[in-house]
Amino acid sequence: MNRAIVCAIVAVVMVTGVAVAGNDYRISEERVSVGDLDAVLVRPRDGEAAGLVVMVHGDGPVEATHDGLYRPWFEAAADAGFATLSWSKPPNWLAQTMDDRAREAGAAIDWARGRAGVPTGAVVLWGASQAGWVLPKIAAARDDLAGIVAVSPAINWLRQGRFHLLEGLSEASDEERERAIAISDRTRRLLADDADYATYRATSGDPAPMDAARWEFVKLNFRSDATADLEASRGRHLPVLLMLGDHDRNVDVTETAATYRRILGDDVRIARFDAAHSMARPVMEDSAVAGFGTAVLWPRALLAGGVLDEYRTFLERLSPRTREGS
Repeated sequence: MNRAIVCAIVAVVMVTGVAVAGNDYRISEERVSVGDLDAVLVRPRDGEAAGLVVMVHGDGPVEATHDGLYRPWFEAAADAGFATLSWSKPPNWLAQTMDDRAREAGAAIDWARGRAGVPTGAVVLWGASQAGWVLPKIAAARDDLAGIVAVSPAINWLRQGRFHLLEGLSEASDEERERAIAISDRTRRLLADDADYATYRATSGDPAPMDAARWEFVKLNFRSDATADLEASRGRHLPVLLMLGDHDRNVDVTETAATYRRILGDDVRIARFDAAHSMARPVMEDSAVAGFGTAVLWPRALLAGGVLDEYRTFLERLSPRTREGS
């Protein structure tokens, strides 16, 4: 056999072996229905769970496992003795307000508590990005939570949008920057005026306009601000793990950290990482090749160092087993 062919076969076998090992997790997944929602209930592959993490997604039409990207988080929770419940967003997710999303998550918690065999000794909320406007609503409304993990949440919708815009303009000319800010300001005025989609398209000047469904979604939610809900939840004294990336280009993590500390005081642990918005290592977002290759071969390596260890340790402290032994 040609030596080049042999080498190619060996390379394929080696890559396949790495991919299989890199995608082998210490978990078992069960597909379930939470009302009308397709969901996954994840448990430790070996041993029993005592608590449950309920996941609240960020923006976009996220599938229950985030196309596999959540599995390192599932595994870290399982190692801490927690099952995880995650569901795919409904088809009409762009018609949801943040209050709708909070009610949806609350219904999922109720489902879990009413289902035999689901470990609800300690229920912990995990939420990323846009979920930062959902988690505090749930925390303020319920008294049966053990803790919250907030990953890269923003405080104010409009300020977050402006921060993200300016981060993307860091290398733009003054003229390009002024033009982009002017378009953003016009769009804000149209939102405040409750303009219809046709008016937005005709007058905003946006070179990459939202589609009609996205425009309506933003109109429903652009006034979102987490401050009042964080203040309403303060009396619960829930342990909160706030996970922030030092290379976040979407969210002003300085504002987020200061707001959480001011309102929640010692109830919040703020953990900073050499990470992007998604908690990935920055190179994974800067290089499409590196990000894709790592996601396929060894998804755990997408995340910045210390992220999963911090998450697992936080859950271990909240575990009913830990509390029983203390």
